[in-house]
Amino acid sequence: MRRAGHIYDEIFTVENLYLAYLAARKSKRARRGCFEFERHLGVNLNRLNEELMADIYHPQPYYRFVIYEPKRRTIYAPAFRDCVVQHAIYRRIYPLFDRTFVDTSFACRDGKGTHACADYVQGAMRQYNGDKYTLHLDVRKFFYSIDRDVLKLLIEMKIKDKRLVKCMMMFAEYEDPTGVPIGNLLSQLYALIYLNPMDQFIKRVLKIRHYARYVDDMLLIGLTRPECDTARVRITKFLTERLHLSLSWTRTQKIKRGVNFVGYRTWRSKRFIRKHSLYKFRRAVNKSSLEGVVSALGHASKTQSLNHMVKFIKENNHAIYHKIPQNYRRRYNISAF
Repeated sequence: MRRAGHIYDEIFTVENLYLAYLAARKSKRARRGCFEFERHLGVNLNRLNEELMADIYHPQPYYRFVIYEPKRRTIYAPAFRDCVVQHAIYRRIYPLFDRTFVDTSFACRDGKGTHACADYVQGAMRQYNGDKYTLHLDVRKFFYSIDRDVLKLLIEMKIKDKRLVKCMMMFAEYEDPTGVPIGNLLSQLYALIYLNPMDQFIKRVLKIRHYARYVDDMLLIGLTRPECDTARVRITKFLTERLHLSLSWTRTQKIKRGVNFVGYRTWRSKRFIRKHSLYKFRRAVNKSSLEGVVSALGHASKTQSLNHMVKFIKENNHAIYHKIPQNYRRRYNISAF
């Protein structure tokens, strides 16, 4: 495998840091950290460049907070200047790693979100009769269990620039012996890199034709029951021995029973959003939260749940029904409006 080298200086020029700043600010224009950085933009970019070139740069302490949906997680929000550095790294190395990933590794990749993943899964299910099986697996506490030494080795398989690898691993530092902080842009890429060997094992060694992964959620489609049992044993062994991970649960069931994957309950002929998503949508309607309503409609745009949701809006909050912008109606193909 060809490795990329001598790219540290290329990544951290003032010009590239400015482009990284433009990318970092897209979703953070209203935040104080972004405002403070912009007040003295030239000075801050030059200071970052000097620190990085002198090898004295180190990320600032994270701002931590807890979220509870879908489950309790501690989020580590980096300082804005560190977001700029991460975007500079990401812009250069993402293409290097992306070409090594399997096509059906979804999440945090261009054009491979939940809709694309759900479409692939449903299309794969339609290629088999209902008595074939799916094998659904989930990694136990994935982000908290990543072995940073293994992660570093996987990064070094593609990047031989030691200064860059050292800088990248600064954003993998964590208070516990294992794990990476949830909240960094680079943590999303680390998740893709870390489980890529498992994807290759499933596709190349186990020869599974239809397979999808969304972060730490995996689905094998179109197997017999004995094939599911064999795959589960071999995947468990691979995860334990090579990546020092374990499975939290597995589920084997016939295709005709459907699958609960990437936020959807999917059968060969239909697809619905999960009950919890429907509950959040109804709560958003009752609270007149336009952002929450639009987000839920977008999530449900390719499902049989959409018509029910539109009807619920009309019957329970006609005022917010008229506030939904026309471009959102077209984007989500909400023909019922």
